[in-house]
Amino acid sequence: MSLRLGQIIEELGGSLEGGGGDIEILRIAPLETAGPGELAFLNNPRYQNQLAASRAACVIVAPVMRELALARGACIVTADPYVYFARLTQLWKRAHADRELRGVHPSAVVDPEAVIDPTAYVGPLCVVERGARIGAHTVLKTRVNVGERCTIGERCIIHPGVVIGADGFGFAPDHGEWVKIEQLGAVRIGNDVEIGANTCIDRGALEDTVIEDHVKLDNLIQIAHNVHIGHHTAMAGCTAVAGSTKIGAHCMIAGAASIIGHLTIADRVHISTNTVVMRSIPQAGHYTGVFPFDDNASWEKNAATLRQLYKLRERVKTLEQTIKTTVRPLKT
Repeated sequence: MSLRLGQIIEELGGSLEGGGGDIEILRIAPLETAGPGELAFLNNPRYQNQLAASRAACVIVAPVMRELALARGACIVTADPYVYFARLTQLWKRAHADRELRGVHPSAVVDPEAVIDPTAYVGPLCVVERGARIGAHTVLKTRVNVGERCTIGERCIIHPGVVIGADGFGFAPDHGEWVKIEQLGAVRIGNDVEIGANTCIDRGALEDTVIEDHVKLDNLIQIAHNVHIGHHTAMAGCTAVAGSTKIGAHCMIAGAASIIGHLTIADRVHISTNTVVMRSIPQAGHYTGVFPFDDNASWEKNAATLRQLYKLRERVKTLEQTIKTTVRPLKT
């Protein structure tokens, strides 16, 4: 099945230049390999050499690349090619879908006291426990487990192996023994949330663990009990967030970051890959930090020294400059 360029423009907008709307698109392809009948996009100007050599039927470009794109053929000019490409993939999937996913797969186990919206889909081998609620047009793909009383909002996508509402990790030490703290809260997930494969979101100890609207979580993420993640935050794979930490809205957390418990992260914070966050971040910005493992006493001393290195460097530079201007060379 194909889409005409005219259909794409009608659905997504943009300016079609250098070609006709009747051109048939058979596939969306990478710029470097796209050929006749295929549509590609260029988002980064560093790859403009690939644009000139591309054999694609049409290329999606920003206004600044318009002339270069026209020199090779048809193009769709739009303010943000990457976002246009994302919306194009959605259009393509809708146009090529075999059927709309809804209902409960015969192999799924749904408690009679769970509430599943008629437009939602519960896939093969999923388990939805007592009192759980699944909102409109939400899709649970395969082997998803939704614990009792947990709620998932509308238009969410939950990928295979996700566990929502397992017990949080709570134990009280008692003379060398561990006494389990029963986890009495649940998990509340908002609308338009996507959760990657094998991610785990624990239920709260007393209050609920909360994932707000439009949050995007990658694969293999651990969200501990009583964590609160603000709307439109995105988190990459293998990140772990310890209990009772509050993460703001519009944050970006790169892969394998670790955030310890009981912290507060402000809105619009960007945390780099492998960063270990050990204190609250009160204001927006980009934060990075990896520190060698050591015994705790040595680590604390070295960490305190490390945080003073820049100030020490500036003091040394000032001292050197003072010496140069005040000390006269000896006469021979």
